[in-house]
Amino acid sequence: NICSSGARAGLTFWGGFDRPSPDHANARVILLISSHLETGHYFNPHAQRIIEGKMKGAKLITFDPRLSNTASMSDVWLPTWPGSESAVLLAIANYLIQHDRYDKTFVRRWVNWQDTLEAISDLRLPISDATLLADIQSAIRHPKSDIPNPTSDIPFSLFDRALKHLYAEFTFERAAAEAQVPIERIVETAELVASCDGKLATHTWRSASIGNLGGWQVARTLFFLNVLTGSVGTRGGTSANSWNKFVPKPFKTPPAFDAWNELHLPHEWPLAFYEMSFLLPHFLEEGRGSIDVYFTRVYNPMWINPDGFMWLKALRDEEKIGCHVALTPTWNESAWFADYVLPMGHAGERHDLASQETHAGQWIAFRQPVRRVALEKLGRPVRFTYEANPGEVWEENEWWIELSARMDPDGSLGIRQWFESPYRPGEIITVDEYYRWIFENSVPGLPEAAAKEGLTPLAYMRKYAVFEVTRENYVPYEKELDLGAHELEPNSQFAIHNSQFTIDAHGRILKDLTPVGVLVDGRPKVGVSTPSRKFEFFSDTLAQWGWPEKEYTIPWPLKSHVHPDNIDFAGGGMLLLPNFRLPTLIHTRSANAKWLYEISHKNPVWMHPADARRLGLQTGELVKVETEIGYFVDRVWVTEGIKPGVIAMSHHLGRWRLEEHQGVNPGMSNLARLEEDDHGSHKLNILHGATAWQTFDPDTSRIWWQDVGVHQNLTHAVHPDPVSGAHCWLQKAVRVAKA
Repeated sequence: NICSSGARAGLTFWGGFDRPSPDHANARVILLISSHLETGHYFNPHAQRIIEGKMKGAKLITFDPRLSNTASMSDVWLPTWPGSESAVLLAIANYLIQHDRYDKTFVRRWVNWQDTLEAISDLRLPISDATLLADIQSAIRHPKSDIPNPTSDIPFSLFDRALKHLYAEFTFERAAAEAQVPIERIVETAELVASCDGKLATHTWRSASIGNLGGWQVARTLFFLNVLTGSVGTRGGTSANSWNKFVPKPFKTPPAFDAWNELHLPHEWPLAFYEMSFLLPHFLEEGRGSIDVYFTRVYNPMWINPDGFMWLKALRDEEKIGCHVALTPTWNESAWFADYVLPMGHAGERHDLASQETHAGQWIAFRQPVRRVALEKLGRPVRFTYEANPGEVWEENEWWIELSARMDPDGSLGIRQWFESPYRPGEIITVDEYYRWIFENSVPGLPEAAAKEGLTPLAYMRKYAVFEVTRENYVPYEKELDLGAHELEPNSQFAIHNSQFTIDAHGRILKDLTPVGVLVDGRPKVGVSTPSRKFEFFSDTLAQWGWPEKEYTIPWPLKSHVHPDNIDFAGGGMLLLPNFRLPTLIHTRSANAKWLYEISHKNPVWMHPADARRLGLQTGELVKVETEIGYFVDRVWVTEGIKPGVIAMSHHLGRWRLEEHQGVNPGMSNLARLEEDDHGSHKLNILHGATAWQTFDPDTSRIWWQDVGVHQNLTHAVHPDPVSGAHCWLQKAVRVAKA
């Protein structure tokens, strides 16, 4: 919920998947709500494929209030005011709709437009056109056929009229005014999208979708353009991550946990994507519960979360958190307040599977602990990976297996059974056996490929480390549903003869009352993982869970908490954009990399020259930024690469340690002191910046920089989105002034 819940929610409401997989290399138009070339997830392979697409002639469009490297490479750069992205996207959608330049065949076949018309007829989706409403109600209430699917004879033209009516207000002029960008750029973008020929690759992940209240609608309105252009799962379009990512099944899967954890998923956020982790100390403070043992796995909650001093308070209070176990590959600030700090292996120190949606195929990779494999090849096998590691670093697979087994040595708790070997009944599984079973049973084609080389599947993956499962996987929703020996009854597209399958009034194919497919033009298709098995323009899920308003049930803008109306510019307020990433650093996990820190070690406040002149600031001078709950002081960087009225400050930096010779390396962190007054106010007092230090590596004595940035997240107020549960990262800087 501090990473990506906004985008995940918006995409899930559309298609039942929570991450996009754009086919950049084959796109005609690439539209990014991000600085994806340099900072996005999987930015290395995606950057490569974006450039491949550009070399083939693709046009690149970027929405970003910063002149990022991605923006500088773009054919069209739209420096939108944060939170206005949905209005711009819907202006583009409206252009397609009003000029009949959208893919009506795709929308008719694969969008739940009949459900939408029913919602209009029932007044669940209000429209102001009385004539259109009457026509829709007439078509819904008086079907021409008495077959079990009354929606089959409703004309698609009614939905086309409804779209034209619903989105008519989203003009280019409105979008330009809200986004504060030239109207010509929006018109150019709309024309490019209209001409994409079903090859529109779009992407949003953090950026506006995690920054703004209602940011999940940014993802919904962006994917709306894919739907309108028929660029869904096509070559050059945008797929679901699950269509291009391969996740093998393990040897045994326990049943789902049958209890509800109110500290993770409180009822106030029924549709939250992932646990409300950033609110945990607030829930503890309210007395909602307590925690006996709290594991933080590659997670630095006091540093990374907003309002970090609330985490300090909770982590120090044994009544709230009895035992804190920090599992981390590198030292982090939260580890100062852990009962146990367990060093976990990096990629080269553990076994692990990897599969990302890097392109339109599917692949799986196998990470291995380098020293363990080397020792085995030298004839010195070990039982546990930590035995081959100079620092006795555990790998997580073995750690969790051993911990779980030792919690239940005789099996009486019902835990041990899930960790027993499929090859040695009653014995605890080894890491080799775990992956052996997966490669033998869960990766299609791998056993055959291994056999051709005279290898076992495990030996094959140990040798090659990667296997291509599927070369291409386009439009999987079009796959015909396997009805076994049962076929559609002749002369009727709505009945399945003598079968275990049934069809409901909406054309969904049910098995044991569960939708497993959908009829499309009379053919049974697998469809997508939504209640309707189609892409859901109208979300009955949101309506039934308490958000029946149009602003929620269909793609629509929601007013951001940092809308210009909510910022007191006259009183010195500005918008703080704190969530952009650098291509050289990874959250708080890369502070041990000296080369990366030499490139990127400080995070100045980006400020437009007009704002700097108003405040009397020059590059390098100190600026004080007051937030809703605190303040920080940093140096300013005056640049035309940021939108006026917005200040920006990168993620990652401002690391600190509490002791001179312990914690994050001296060359990558500030020495700090935590201070607290009698009123409960906290302060992070920086004693000095980075320094050189002596180790076996002579480079540590060559550290030439001192400024390692400012820890801004401590001063951020929590902003939970009521729908997605995301922390809305953008902050109202209530006052910005020269320090």
